[in-house]
Formats: sequence, structure tokens, C-alpha cells
Amino acid sequence: MSDNKNHPVCLPGEDRGKPAWLGEPCRLEDRGERRASAGGPGGRQNARMNPSALDADLQARVDREELPGASYAVLRAGEVIAQGCVGWADREARAPLREDHLFRIFSNTKLVTSCAALQLVEQGRLRVDDPVGDYIPALRKLRVLKPGATSLADTEAAREPVRIRHLMTHTAGFTYGFTQPDAPIAKAYADARILHPALDLGQMCEALATVPLLFQPGAAWNYSIATDVLGHVVELVQGQALDACFRRQVFEPLGMQDTFFFVPPEKQARLASLYIGDRKEPLRPGLQRADRLPYEGAYVRPAPLLGGGGGLVSTLGDYVKLVCALSLGGAPLLAPETMRLVTGNQLPAGLWIGFPGAAMQTGRGHSFAASVRVEPCADDASSVPGEVQWGGLAGTKWCFSPREQLAVVLMTQRYAGSELPYWGEFKAVVRAALHA
Repeated sequence: MSDNKNHPVCLPGEDRGKPAWLGEPCRLEDRGERRASAGGPGGRQNARMNPSALDADLQARVDREELPGASYAVLRAGEVIAQGCVGWADREARAPLREDHLFRIFSNTKLVTSCAALQLVEQGRLRVDDPVGDYIPALRKLRVLKPGATSLADTEAAREPVRIRHLMTHTAGFTYGFTQPDAPIAKAYADARILHPALDLGQMCEALATVPLLFQPGAAWNYSIATDVLGHVVELVQGQALDACFRRQVFEPLGMQDTFFFVPPEKQARLASLYIGDRKEPLRPGLQRADRLPYEGAYVRPAPLLGGGGGLVSTLGDYVKLVCALSLGGAPLLAPETMRLVTGNQLPAGLWIGFPGAAMQTGRGHSFAASVRVEPCADDASSVPGEVQWGGLAGTKWCFSPREQLAVVLMTQRYAGSELPYWGEFKAVVRAALHA
């Protein structure tokens, strides 16, 4: 059991208890749009939220070895009104977690890729109804598993091409091998070396063309490597590798200086350790070190694969800048009209998201960037209509709710822990503290 009761640790040179970005408005005026920084809902001045309940909730999870440590920030109308940091960056060394620690954000990378693609849509250089094969010829003529297929050879031709919108909404028919580990399609992905770090995105797409789609494009929703394919489209349109695209299109405009695919040697001491719990009983106390995942040397040794679907490392402060920009209307990354593609459901009527082995999440759709709560749902009381959110395989989470002018970012390093209940419960604690 953890006995760590540490208070948030500040970066060198900062006022104790207040990182450089805390309490400062996210005033993004590159498009000439001045933003009210302190006016909360109804024009009231934003006050600092008392973080004690939030810290206590996360500390309890550290104490029962559900999470190794966690840091968070809560924003209202673009101002960080609460932040906290509890637990450990390295449990074995008893090194407390700090705000400047780096986290493997896995699928939170998707938000960056989607923003980069939407910028190209905004510029007229990419259209959401373009066939992906216009950019990646290998994906022009794909085969599709027939309904009820008992073999991967039991396929038919795709009735329509996979389009950019299918990539952005996970309706292309691709998958992830790890979400269906016992299915034949998982072995096919493994045999084709899909997402193998030794393949760059172009080579990965060539390999992907040899594996059938799970369903006709646009017919269903399935979480997948579609955003990695989208990342390659961004590379091809921009004529640059994805890391260079991200730096130019997202990181530099927002001042994100600690977000990258591979951590530079001089910053590797700040990479928080990765842990894993019991895969069959996730709530069973106990965490084991798992820095070797998803492969030996991941995030510290450069490799050809620049995964637009899950390859970035970032800090709490950097990711707050991204979520803050979107929560305030998109500038300097996206125009307000483009933000409607981020905040609005883009799935066909009646189609909701759902993961293998779990029930469809009725009322939860998907925009061109992340999931969107369309309708209230008793099974997800922690989300409100209009809330946009996503998470990563190691438990990092983010959301923003335009109606409430609320945004939350949570960082932790629990591999395969993203479906544990801590996120919904933490959001409930945040909303309760807001109204206390």
C-alpha cells in the first residue's frame, strides 16, 4: 500500500503549488479572436476550485494500488481552476509524480492527428469524402469479409471506397488486433506486421491492404488503426513525416515543447514508469512494472513507425494547452466552423460506438476527432450531452463540455487500465466540487 500523501510538486522556479500554466487564461489570439479569460458561465468570475476532494479520490486509488499515480487539471472557460498531482512516477524508487513528468498517451495521440487532418480540410487540401485510395493507392481496392464469414478468405469486394470520413470516425472496417486477440483477424494483423515499429506508415498501409475489412465501409463502428492511416494521409498531403507535421501544425502554434514520438535523451529521466495490473481482474490490488510495453525501447529509441493513432508522449501541461484551445473554440488550430466537426456527431442515425465484448454505448457517437455524448444515458451518468472525450491505453484521459465551459485532463500510467471506472467517477467528483 502507498503511504504517499505528497502535495503537488512544482517545476523548478515556479511559485510553490502553482505551475506556470495554472490560473493563466488560455488566450489564443492568433486568429484575431480575443477570448474572455475569467468570465465563467453567466459572466461570473472563475474562482479556484478546492482540489481536496479530487486529490482524495485519486489518492485512494493510489493507496489501493489501482493507479501508480495521477496528475490532473480542471479548466473553466479556459482557465485552469484546479490541479493536482498524487502518487508515484516510480513506485520502486519512491519517486513522487510531478507535473513535468512525461506520459505515454497512446490513443490520446488521435486528437493531434485529427486536428492536423482537419486543418487540411479547412485549407481545402483534403476533403472528408475523398477516397483514401486517391492518396494511398494500395488501399484503393479492398476486400471485405462476408457477413457470417468463417474464414478470412470468405470475402467480397468493397461496395464503396474507404473515405477520409470513415478513417476519422472508425467506420472504415479496420480493427486493432489487441481488441479481438482470439479472432482470426488478430492473427492476420500480426502476420502482416500491422503497427510493427520497424514499418513506417507507408509500409504499414501496404501491409494493411492484404487484410480484409471487417465490414463494408460506413456500415458499422469499430475501434481501429484508422487514425494511423489518417496520419499517413497527412504525411502525403504535407510532404513531410508525421512528427514534422505535428510540430509545424500543432505543437509550435500551442507552445507544446514536451510532446514527441520519442523522448530525447536529455528528457528521458522525466518519463514516468509504466505499470500493469491483473488483466483478468483489473480491480484486484497490485501493479507490476511494464516499461517494456508495447515493445522494448518504445518511446525512447527512435523507430520508423510514427503512430498517429497512439505513438506520442506528452506532459500534463502540454496536453492541457491542446484541450484548452479546443474547449475555447479551436484557435489557433481550427476555425469555429471546423470545430463543429469536432464537437458534433458524425455517425449515421442510430449508429453508436461499442467495443468488442461490450454492449453498444447507446447515445455515444463519434465526431471527426473523438467520442461525443449525443443523448443522456444511465450507463454513463458521468457524461453530459455535448461532451467530447477520449482516452489512451495507459489510462490518460481528457474531455471538454462546451455547454458547461468545462474541460478536464487526467494523466496516469496504468497499461490496459483505460476501461477501469476511475475516469467516470473522477469526473463526477469534479462536477460535485464545482457545485459545492
